[in-house]
Amino acid sequence: MEEENTGLKTFEDLECWQVCTELRRFVSDLTRNFPADEQNGLTDQIRRTSRSCTDKIAEGYGRYNHQENIQFCRYSRGYMFELLNQLITAKDENYITEEDLDTAKKLIESGLALINGYINYLIKTKKQKRQTVSSYSNY
Repeated sequence: MEEENTGLKTFEDLECWQVCTELRRFVSDLTRNFPADEQNGLTDQIRRTSRSCTDKIAEGYGRYNHQENIQFCRYSRGYMFELLNQLITAKDENYITEEDLDTAKKLIESGLALINGYINYLIKTKKQKRQTVSSYSNY
């Protein structure tokens, strides 16, 4: 699906997806040093949650429907908050440093801002299309 007049050809072109991918990669590297006994616990949760952030953006984009795309972006936003909570837990357990948590927080804040911007764009575009359709019905 190519977004009209935006140059977007794939979800990979979305800046929110790109920043969330950077976050996912950071988290993947960060969790490599977690204790072995956390492999099936917090490590797995954090990795899956970080992957869900990008997964939901991609899935929403592929729905070719503004409302569904918006909903999946909202899911991604929720996963970002879940990830932050899990990283705070990792810090509390001394698995990561305060510096690591701060880096993750900055990436999360950037990702959230971009997701919110994309949601607002989708809402605006959806309203414009609805207005265009209703103006044609007057003929």
